[in-house]
Amino acid sequence: MWTARVFTLYPELFPGPLGSGLHKKALDNKLWSLEVVNIRDSAKDKHKTVDDTPFGGGSGMLLRADILSNSLDKNISNKNEPIIYLSPKGKKFDHIYAKEILNKNINIICGHFEGVDERILGTRNIEEVSIGDFILSGGEIGAFVIIDTVVRLLPGVLGNPDSLYEESFENNLLEYPQYTKPQKWEEKEVPDVLSTGDHKKIKDWRLAQSEDITRRRRPDLWEKYNKNK
Repeated sequence: MWTARVFTLYPELFPGPLGSGLHKKALDNKLWSLEVVNIRDSAKDKHKTVDDTPFGGGSGMLLRADILSNSLDKNISNKNEPIIYLSPKGKKFDHIYAKEILNKNINIICGHFEGVDERILGTRNIEEVSIGDFILSGGEIGAFVIIDTVVRLLPGVLGNPDSLYEESFENNLLEYPQYTKPQKWEEKEVPDVLSTGDHKKIKDWRLAQSEDITRRRRPDLWEKYNKNK
């Protein structure tokens, strides 16, 4: 069973959106599990202090290495499990990365303040990961993104597993346009090919649409697609 262990200063935020819909159903069916660790439980003083000012000056506060290391060491028994620190400096999180951690229990550190003491990253083999080129007020939202992405890839979570292979980012292509009833809406018709019943024509049309959308909107993916074609 795939397990996501989240280290946070705000455990009350979880499970949040992960406690409803297909995520909750999968949790109830024991297809995955969620463990939430309050970093403040490893603080050493009565005020549960976890941060301090940076050496050399500067704005903001940093999460202390001694507090975070205590929390990690007490709660991670398998030292081979990946530890992810959500950071705008990190490796880009994408569909490929999600598939790489699909078969590994993961530990996610939700950062706050101005970051963490740099020494903790190397001593605990922590990988910095970013969900995009923007700044969030905390890592919890990023943790939701990563967990959501991986959970839906787990066997048995989606009702139709075949849909996974037709989604955006599989084979470095964005997904083709989709249509449903009514066939005519506000003077706009569903493309004729989708009503022909000719599965080969439909498949070819969808591939052409995916290629065109990817080429126009994501030249980076288009380049990868052509290299692997």
